Amino acid sequence: MANTTGLEPPRFTDVLEARRRLRAHLDPTPLRRYAGLSALTGADVWVKHENFQPTGAFKVRGGINLVSQLSDDERARGVITASTGNHGQSIAYAARLFGVHATVCAPEGANRVKVASMRELGAEVLLQGADYDEAREHCEELARRRGCRYVHSGDEPLLIAGVATHTLEALEARPDLEVVVVPVGGGSGAAGACVVACAVNPSVEVIGVQSAQAPAAHRSWRERRLLTAPNATFAEGMATGVPFDLPQRIMRDGLSDFVLVDDGAIREAVALMIEHTRTLVEPAGAAPLAAVLALRERLRGRRVALICSGGNVTPEQLRDVLVATRPGEPGRAG
Repeated sequence: MANTTGLEPPRFTDVLEARRRLRAHLDPTPLRRYAGLSALTGADVWVKHENFQPTGAFKVRGGINLVSQLSDDERARGVITASTGNHGQSIAYAARLFGVHATVCAPEGANRVKVASMRELGAEVLLQGADYDEAREHCEELARRRGCRYVHSGDEPLLIAGVATHTLEALEARPDLEVVVVPVGGGSGAAGACVVACAVNPSVEVIGVQSAQAPAAHRSWRERRLLTAPNATFAEGMATGVPFDLPQRIMRDGLSDFVLVDDGAIREAVALMIEHTRTLVEPAGAAPLAAVLALRERLRGRRVALICSGGNVTPEQLRDVLVATRPGEPGRAG
């Protein structure tokens, strides 16, 4: 596990600076209310559509913010990162934007849609290892050998400040939001939401959600120390068995709750999100809905934003989800 001692969490002013940098490259994503989701959950549900980003996921905010701030020396050496897909796409997208060579190490079984996108964006994609953590270990060794600027997928203040702009946009669009629910893999998105909510309106609750089949971040948050855990989830956006230090430090102080949901509930939530929003939603992007369904009594009547983190689902994943569920009937996962 990389030692990130000494990294300072981003401040709210860093988020404001990130928003300024992103304006030239990204449009704000919609925040929309869906009556069907509100009726289903008993809450007043609003969806922050990060699946509308040019890479199909929220991480592009962090990639652009970080790559835009590289030194001349770092740009010349190129960047390298490990990813199951969305973070890698964000770095590939930003690297093309700013003329930097990017290498992405991904697991051998990575989402083929995301792998194809990274290559189309000009990144060198190396498939190595059975899961994200094996790909990350390979990436860190390769970074040392090549002398590239290694971009960690969570322990990067500029990444967190960039992705935090999704919550800033949501609270500006609906200042009366009471709860923001964010999926957690490494935790950059949830950490960013905590930074913004604490500064804009400390009464806003930020709730993290992770797959019970990959609970490393959840266990670490509960125990207030970094703990590894088995990683067997199908939701690659949350598929990590190793927690990240910087997001964990921010989430310990900023999350009001952190819940686990089974992969079956996530599959069900994918089908429900697609049915009610008429947009493609990947498993991690649907996890917030699964969390709200699990917390139905607690959140009843409250105004809740779901961070729909991405929509990069393969046709095979979509087929499997729809076969395993009966959309519109909660509790009927196959």
